Amino acid sequence: MNDLALLLTPEGRALLDEVRDTDAAHELAVATRLRRDHPAELVSAALGQARLRQRAVAKFGAEDAGRMFFTPNGVEQSTRVSVAAYRAERMKGLGVTSVADLCCGIGGDAIALARAGIRVLAVDRDPLTAAAARANAEALGLAGLIEVREADVTDVDTGGHDAVFVDPARRGGRGRVFDPEAYSPPLSWAVGAALKAPRAALKIAPGVPHEAIPAEAEAEWISDGGDVKEAVLWFGAGAPGTVRATLLPGPRTLPGRGLPDPGVRPVGRYLYEPDGAVIRAHLVAEVAEDLDGGLIDPTIAYVTSDELHGTPYATAYEITDRLPFNVKKLKALLREREVGMLTVKKRGSAVEPEELRRKVKPQGPHSATVFLTRVAGAPTMLVGRPAR
Repeated sequence: MNDLALLLTPEGRALLDEVRDTDAAHELAVATRLRRDHPAELVSAALGQARLRQRAVAKFGAEDAGRMFFTPNGVEQSTRVSVAAYRAERMKGLGVTSVADLCCGIGGDAIALARAGIRVLAVDRDPLTAAAARANAEALGLAGLIEVREADVTDVDTGGHDAVFVDPARRGGRGRVFDPEAYSPPLSWAVGAALKAPRAALKIAPGVPHEAIPAEAEAEWISDGGDVKEAVLWFGAGAPGTVRATLLPGPRTLPGRGLPDPGVRPVGRYLYEPDGAVIRAHLVAEVAEDLDGGLIDPTIAYVTSDELHGTPYATAYEITDRLPFNVKKLKALLREREVGMLTVKKRGSAVEPEELRRKVKPQGPHSATVFLTRVAGAPTMLVGRPAR
C-alpha cells in the first residue's frame, strides 16, 4: 500500500516516467544514480512498477500498461484486453448497462466494461488490489463509470445492477487451484450469486470438468491467437446447457449442435488440428462434420479428410508421409528431403518434441511438420506441411 501511495505522488509519477524503459541489466546502475536525489523506498517502488508494466504490455498493450498500476498477482491473473473487450461487448449486446464486478482484481475487466459504456461496481477485499483498481480507473479516465469498493464480495448487495461478473481467485499458496470448489469464493457461491441476477458471467479455468458446469448455464471457451484463455459460464444470455467455442481475433463462434462422437477413418490427404477452445468445448464432432472428415483415432482430437476445406476452427496440414514410430526412419526421411526447419507437434505421444528434434538433427533449406500421435491405436508419425 505504501509503495502505491508513493507512486501516486507527483514525485512518484515523474520517477515512473523516468524509469519507464529501464532494462533489467542496467537496473542497479539506474537505482544507484536515482537514490542520490530520491528516497530509496520510492526508487525501489518505481523500478518494481516499471518491471510490472513491462510484463503487462503483453496483456494490456503498451499504451495502457504504461499508465496503469500493477501488483505481481494482478499482472499474472488479469484477463488479456482482447478477451475482456469481447466479453464486455457481449454484455453490452445483451442490453446490460450496469455490472457488479466481483473479485475485480486490478480492474482489467472493469476497464473493458466501462469502455463499452457500462457502469461498474468493482469489488475486491484486498486493500492494495482495490487501491490499484481505483488508480487504474483514474489513470485511464474511467473513474466516472467505475466505482471501486474494498469489501468481501459475499457481503455486497448486487440487486441494483443489470448483471454480475465474477472472477474467482484460482491461485492459492501452492499455485493453481483446479477444484472449482477451492476457488475463492467457491464456484457454488458464484453460481448462487449469478442465479440471483438478471444476467451473469462467471470466469473459470478452461480445464473445468464439463460435469461441474451447472445446467442453468451456457458454457463458452475462448481462445486468442490460438491460445485457450478461459471458460465463461453465462446465465440469462444463451440457451442453458449449451456450449460454444469463440476464437479471437474475430470473434468467430462455433455453437455446439449436440453431435455424437465422430467416427474413425484412415488418414487422408489432409489433417486438421482443431483450435484449443474447440477441443475444450468438446466440439471436435462439429468441426469433423463441417469438414466431412473423421478422427484418426477415437482418443485423439485430430480430424482427417481427403479434401481441403476452409475453416477458422482448425489448422489444416497436407500429409505427405505416414510412418510407424521410428526415429531412424524419420531421420532418414528428413535428411532425404533436406528438412532443416522442423515443427514437432504431439498428441497422444509421450515423446517430447525437443527430444525428437535433438535425435533427428534436422539440416537443410526446407521445412516440415511432424505429428507424433496415434492412428487406430498405433504410435505413428505423420509428416506434412501447412495446407495452402
